[in-house]
Formats: sequence, C-alpha cells, structure tokens
Amino acid sequence: MPSPFFSWPPLWLLLLSPWPVRAPAPAAATPTGTQVGSPGSRACPEACACAPGGQVNCSGRALSEVPDGLSPRARDLLLDRNRVHALPPGAFVGAGALLRLDLRENGLRWVHARAFWGLSALQQLDLGANQLEALAPGTFTALRALRNLSLAGNRLARLEPAALGALPLLRALSLRDNELSALAPGLLAGLPALRALRLRGNPWACGCALRPLCAWLRGHPRPAPEAETLLCVSPGRLTLSPLTAFPDAAFSHCAQPLAPRDLVVIYVLGPLSFLASLAACLALGLVVTACHARRQRAAARAPRRRPQNPSPRGAPPADPGSPAAAAAAGI
Repeated sequence: MPSPFFSWPPLWLLLLSPWPVRAPAPAAATPTGTQVGSPGSRACPEACACAPGGQVNCSGRALSEVPDGLSPRARDLLLDRNRVHALPPGAFVGAGALLRLDLRENGLRWVHARAFWGLSALQQLDLGANQLEALAPGTFTALRALRNLSLAGNRLARLEPAALGALPLLRALSLRDNELSALAPGLLAGLPALRALRLRGNPWACGCALRPLCAWLRGHPRPAPEAETLLCVSPGRLTLSPLTAFPDAAFSHCAQPLAPRDLVVIYVLGPLSFLASLAACLALGLVVTACHARRQRAAARAPRRRPQNPSPRGAPPADPGSPAAAAAAGI
C-alpha cells in the first residue's frame, strides 16, 4: 500500500508550502423564510418571523391580507395588529395543523362563512378588538376542536346560534364589550362543554329575551365580584338589576318557547292541512261545474212545446155558447 507521504500532491510539499491551507468555507446561513435544502421554496412568509416549534409571528407588520406561504407544520399564527379587514373563503388554506390563531386589532369587518375551512385542529381563536357587526351562519362550523373563542371588543348587536353552530369542545367564550342586549334562544344549548362565559360591557335589557341566559348563569355560578357587574337595564326605567337576581319565576309572564314536538306539528301538519283544504276546494269546484254542465245538457235535449190555435194578441177567448161562436162553427 503506497504511503500517504508519497501521494499526490505529496504531503511533504504541503507541509513546506509558504501559503496557508484553508478549510472549505461553511455554508451561508439560510435567511428567514427559506426552507433548508430547497432553494426558493418558502416555509415561512417573507414578512413574518418563524421560530422552532411551528410559531409564525406576523404581528404588527401592516399586512392587508393573510400572507401566502404558510407552512403545513405551523402551529401558532400571530396576525394581531395588522390591517386585515376581510377574510375570504379558504383564507388559511395549507395551514391545517394550526392550533392557535390570533387576529386581534385588525379592523376586521367581514368574515366569509368558509374563511376558517380546513382548520379542523384549531383550538384557540382570538377575533377581539375588531369591527365585526354580524357573523354569517356557519362561520365556525368547521372548527370542531375549538376550545377558546374571543369575540370581545367588536360591534355585535346579535349573535345567532347558526353562526356559532355546534362546538362540542368549546370551554371559554368571551363576548365582552359588544352591543348585545340578549342572547338568541338556543345559542348556549349548542355549547355543552362551555364553562367560562364573559359578558361584561354589553347593554343587557331586562326582559323575556334574557331568560335563557339567566337560566345558564344560575346553573354556572360565577365569582361574586364578576357576577355583580353583570347588570341589565329595565325598559322604560333607568334602574340596573343583576342578571343573577332573576329567578325562573320572574319570567312566568313570558311566553314559553315551543317544544320540538310542537314545532313538528306546526311544520308538518300545517302544510298538510293546507294541501288537504286546497284539494277539498278543487273537488267541490269540480262537482259544481259538473252539475251545471249536466243541467245545460238536459235543457238542450228537452223538446219545445208549440201553442195550438193561438188567439189574436190582446183579444179574449170566445165564449162557446155565444152567437159568434155558433156562427163560426156553422150551426
């Protein structure tokens, strides 16, 4: 085996060389937003900073829309303090592994019903401090794993059950600092795991519409300081009353909501009754029309009788015993 001392180039020549031997330069550090080993491909949006563990920090970057190039391994997306005023359908496509999404302080005014589609693993969603006035039905339907939802600091005057949908795992819901005067019936019924409901800063109106909310508050006692701040204004009077001070007997004058069985009767038997009455009216009309046509045919078939020896118009009939009658008969 040849000695490395006599290899080419000779080792002794390298040792005696006056020029220093340089080791190969290390590879340049990969800039933020570029995936190692794939030149030009992006694992992080250019305007954002990404950290190990899947955090994508786009806070305060004056973004007007959700950035492209979100990694499918992203877990935490911070988009607060930007200028995202609208969320179109599929705004977060490709980021299906997100667990937390922060959209606070964006001046957000409109959210499409399919904006959050594909985020089936999302657990925390913060839409606070925006300008939302209404939510389309089905906005949160795709978020079956959602556990915390904040809608605080918006302009919501009404929140329909169809907007939230059925969120079986939702534990905390913040509705603070909106314009809500009551919660729609059935809103809380679709949230079986809800334990924390933040309601302060809303103009609650004392009335029958508060009955579902008061019933929920009685079943979920709150700390005394927080419970005392939940007040409602009585219509026509400037008096404030704690929401927890209303027992169920206080709503005895209110109309009871219809039971599911009553709704079935209304929505099923009601149309059937209408169709039955319409069919009866049509049948009666057909019978009347048939009778009228039958009478007309019978009148057309009957022979007409002609009068015999009609007397002159205006002259009375002659007396059989009179001379005129005898002369006319040739007697």
